[in-house]
Amino acid sequence: MRVWRQLTDFVARHGTAALISVHDVKGSAPREVGAHMVVRPDGAFHGTIGGGQLEFLMLDIAREMLKHGRGPARIVDQALGPDLGQCCGGRVKILIETFDRRDLDDIAPFVAVEDKGGLFDVECRMEDGRVRRELASEADVAPGSEWRETHGEDRTPVLLFGAGHVGRALVLALAPLPFSVRWLDDREDAFPSHVPANVSAVRMRSPEAEIGEAKPETLILVMTHDHPLDMAITAAALRRGFPYVGLIGSATKRARFEKRFRELGLPRDRIASLVCPIGIAGISDKDPAVIAASATAQLLQVREHRRFDRNLSPLAASDDTQTP
Repeated sequence: MRVWRQLTDFVARHGTAALISVHDVKGSAPREVGAHMVVRPDGAFHGTIGGGQLEFLMLDIAREMLKHGRGPARIVDQALGPDLGQCCGGRVKILIETFDRRDLDDIAPFVAVEDKGGLFDVECRMEDGRVRRELASEADVAPGSEWRETHGEDRTPVLLFGAGHVGRALVLALAPLPFSVRWLDDREDAFPSHVPANVSAVRMRSPEAEIGEAKPETLILVMTHDHPLDMAITAAALRRGFPYVGLIGSATKRARFEKRFRELGLPRDRIASLVCPIGIAGISDKDPAVIAASATAQLLQVREHRRFDRNLSPLAASDDTQTP
């Protein structure tokens, strides 16, 4: 979620807005530290801190604060079980802040960094009842800083080759999710007139160049209109050793491609890593939207495993991370 862009938009249009943030978590909670909501004066909002009674209560507090205009920040310390009857059972601290047009210049640097993509850190301290923030350096915590926040979007890059029925369905399935999609096809007028905001539709000139320039963490999906083209793209992707190379097709197609890959001298472990058919096990429906949903679930699994491998802070692996 682009918190600062959304906050700026709400303030510019409505004069004021509130930012609700999960500031601290002890035990089990519906959302992690750093989850945000941006609230308009009329109560409309963007984002979530987990739903349920906790979210309803924080929205009520934010709306009440906005009635009095821009003022001091507030930290609400809430036990989820005893206070709200939520089964999570943990304890959270929620930070609620109000902003108006006087804050737009201070917010602008965060919007600029946020628009570039990726994650960035912000040093925070309380000053005269309000949170003062500045972009963090890679050095140690700045003097006077009381805590550090991480903002931005951790989007996983995807190279999607092919703008057929499944390709189109997959782009729509990935639209609301934390992926950045480069969508490629060599045919003229292959793409729809509008694509989601996280998608860049590109007329493909050189698939080998696309593979060669892709980031090592990119997830590859191959579903073009041409089997020899599928073969060339998949072979190039397997040589690079991406964390996920998915090829649309049947077990028979896989067997034929594997034979050719062996003839090309690809290592056995790289050939074995190929995902074909794509999607999670147990779904046999071949409708494009179903294939897209199944493949999307598989990409989310790969993304989650990669986040653990990089020692990031994934969502708590408890049984109540989805529903309060």
